[in-house]
Amino acid sequence: MKICVAGDLFISNSFIDKILIDKSVQDLFADVDIRIVNLEAPITIEDRKNRIIKTGVYLQNCEQAVIPILKSLKINLVTLANNHILDYGPKGLTDTLEVLEANNIAYVGAGKNIADASKSYSFEKDQVKVAVLNFAENEWSIANQRRAGANPLDIIENVRQIQIAKASHDKVICIIHGGHEYYNLPSSRMQKQYHFYVDNGADLIIGHHTHCISGYEVYKGTPIYYSLGNLLFTKDSTFEDWYLGLILEIELNDLDVRTKLHLIEQAKGTFDLKFMDNDKKNKTLSRIKMYSEIIANSELLEKSWRSYVDIQAKQYIDYWSPISFIGNRYIRKALRKMGISLINKEGLSLYLNLMRCESHLDLSKEAIKKYLENG
Repeated sequence: MKICVAGDLFISNSFIDKILIDKSVQDLFADVDIRIVNLEAPITIEDRKNRIIKTGVYLQNCEQAVIPILKSLKINLVTLANNHILDYGPKGLTDTLEVLEANNIAYVGAGKNIADASKSYSFEKDQVKVAVLNFAENEWSIANQRRAGANPLDIIENVRQIQIAKASHDKVICIIHGGHEYYNLPSSRMQKQYHFYVDNGADLIIGHHTHCISGYEVYKGTPIYYSLGNLLFTKDSTFEDWYLGLILEIELNDLDVRTKLHLIEQAKGTFDLKFMDNDKKNKTLSRIKMYSEIIANSELLEKSWRSYVDIQAKQYIDYWSPISFIGNRYIRKALRKMGISLINKEGLSLYLNLMRCESHLDLSKEAIKKYLENG
């Protein structure tokens, strides 16, 4: 059995009727049995009244833009557990599922409630049965018992899902939308959690979400690829790694899992997608080797993480400033430019306690959700 898995896919409306993918990349996908990509946004109309309350950008694919791209790669399974799939609310997700079903494209990782979202996808060839599970970090898109959305990253529930799938399948593949955007390495928490998934039956773990490539490791005989980066994401970026990506080719049977990386790049501006030339490929492979060596060394991984935290600390302190509650972004920007943050140690100590105490955190989340839903 051969499988291709790629990273994040988003096609903006300005690319309707444009096939951006080089034939050589199409041929790679055509030569395998299962073709998987992360559909990073709902397939729906741009209707502001359907938008959920959230921070950050809203993304939506229109059917005329994204379906031809999926068909050009013969995609037969998309992962939907990601942070944008509910940007346009339950209506946007329902529209997405209907469009996928109409085009005979299977999906995993989202549904009308948490029970649907947590279901695995199964396929079989030559008496080898494989389950795909899909998890997303807990941001704005997560399903619950009453709401549509994505299958959350939850170590207890995820392990239960892995164990249930493993009881009736030869192999279990976990595809996880998580990690720190624009950071090429996992945190030690991520590594520890992914290792635990392997301890409980996962046979292959694949990550995306960070919009950049990362390294990989083999833990107890199980490959873990921390980020494939973008496959095709038609939004301009000043971040160079935005335009680089990995396609993971997998060959498996009931005994082992073999993997091979294919390196791709998008052209800036046009977003034409092709394989890297040999010079760029060799340089990128050297980077992947370096990241993998850091991942294999717990001290180096922690040192890299601490350096990243140092860079991000001020931005996150700003997030917790009361300025964040001011609706006008120009006023927020002006206040920050003047050095006005309205924070102090007493206020931050309260925030810290609300986060670290499980009981306070439970109540805080429910109270905030109630306010956002009901006003």
